[in-house]
Amino acid sequence: MTAQNSRNYTKLAEVPDMSKLLRGVVKDTLPVLGTKRSATGDPQAAFEVANFSVDREHLAAYTRATGLRYSNELPITYPFVLSFPLFMQVMLAPDFPCRAAGMVHLTNEIEQSRPLRIDDELTLRVHAENLRPHRKGLLVDFISEISVDGELVWRQTSAFLGMGAKFSAQTPNEVRTRGEDSGSLLERLDVADETATVSWKVDRDIIDDYADASGDKNPLHVSKIGAKAFGFPAPIAHGMWTAAKMVAGLEGELPGALRYTVEFQKPVILPARIAYYTFRGEGAQPEPATNTPATWNTQVTKGSDPKKVHAVGKFEALS
Repeated sequence: MTAQNSRNYTKLAEVPDMSKLLRGVVKDTLPVLGTKRSATGDPQAAFEVANFSVDREHLAAYTRATGLRYSNELPITYPFVLSFPLFMQVMLAPDFPCRAAGMVHLTNEIEQSRPLRIDDELTLRVHAENLRPHRKGLLVDFISEISVDGELVWRQTSAFLGMGAKFSAQTPNEVRTRGEDSGSLLERLDVADETATVSWKVDRDIIDDYADASGDKNPLHVSKIGAKAFGFPAPIAHGMWTAAKMVAGLEGELPGALRYTVEFQKPVILPARIAYYTFRGEGAQPEPATNTPATWNTQVTKGSDPKKVHAVGKFEALS
């Protein structure tokens, strides 16, 4: 992994408070008070927090909400919630092209050279790049990096869709001419004739616990009224809760140096029962067990209908 060294990061004394950021998101939707958004090019805002230490109680709350193990090694998805306030800070910057309230998380790819540890002193960095067209709006990548003692250990690319967003007349030609991106990274697995590895029940209590632990209390996830405002009959589970459960289902099997890719498809509307399918190797065909599989392909579906796919994932060992 190579760090992004050419960008200027605004150094913050601490991670921003999520409650204040969420108030900023609400304010941004209001006429007159909100920032006028225009897709004029790649966002330039970038933020860094150094000398960050993990709060053990926070980690414990996260692992309880996701079913992941609490240990000296941080789950590969946990740094997402550590860096998410910096995502929001980037989204609220004046040059960000879309309103945060309308952003949809489509895909996530994490690489780590080793597991981060609970006593590591972390440097967190987040910026956004690669604004490009999608059939439903504009896609942008959020890049999160975590370093320890100057060494890049964990890096994440999160693709978010600004629904209905369009380029403006001021968008540079080199940005405007980027090809349309489907926002898809993985192919669905055919699991119709397979038996699920495990199934989980998910309800409001579980997602409320995750919202508390992650700080992401978007009304879409914690309020029936808020969910209906986005066209859903009830709150939906956070995509990164589902991503964390997919890791939980394979704990003990995964190597420390790892690439984890996940694509979110149909939302999990609460309450729900979901099914989790796991396959060693490159396809949906079980292979003999090994201590450290090179690749795992995974899929989460509706418990009663495997054709309704919530998420597709892939785990790849890194040498």
